[in-house]
Amino acid sequence: MIKMVGKILWFLKNRIINKFLHRVYTLLVNRKAKEVGAELKVNGFSRVSANTWLGNNINFNGMEIRGNGKVVIGDNFHSGTDCLMLTEYHNYDNGGAIPYDDTTIIKDIIIEENVWIGSRVIILGGVTIGEGAIIQAGSVVTKNVPKYSIVGGHPAMVFKTRDIKHYENLKAMQKFH
Repeated sequence: MIKMVGKILWFLKNRIINKFLHRVYTLLVNRKAKEVGAELKVNGFSRVSANTWLGNNINFNGMEIRGNGKVVIGDNFHSGTDCLMLTEYHNYDNGGAIPYDDTTIIKDIIIEENVWIGSRVIILGGVTIGEGAIIQAGSVVTKNVPKYSIVGGHPAMVFKTRDIKHYENLKAMQKFH
């Protein structure tokens, strides 16, 4: 009986702590981002840049957005844990020093609506991810991803397309997670 009570108390304590942390994480993203739509949910520690625009129903489970480039994320976005978006990199080609100089190259990231990225995905600057795309866990996205595509790997490549008719039906019925 005592073990059972202990487990219940442990569960309740963790649930209260997690709810508190989710509120803190959401507040931090809300304060830092340039613009935030309705229903932002931040379930794991996340950091965004001041050049981040977030649509409605955004779900971060551990996101880091680095650099001075603009990041625009459309409605109904979901991420896994430990995701990274990089909008800036060192000038190694035309710089005044080796391996790179003090200048940086800035490239924006655009993510259209209804995109889902798995855990530990890295998205590099200059990329647009099309509507309804799914990015497999562990992928590195270096090029644009077409609408409805399912991509994976390093670098990420299209290996499948969503059932577009089914997707469009769900979208018309506004069935969003």
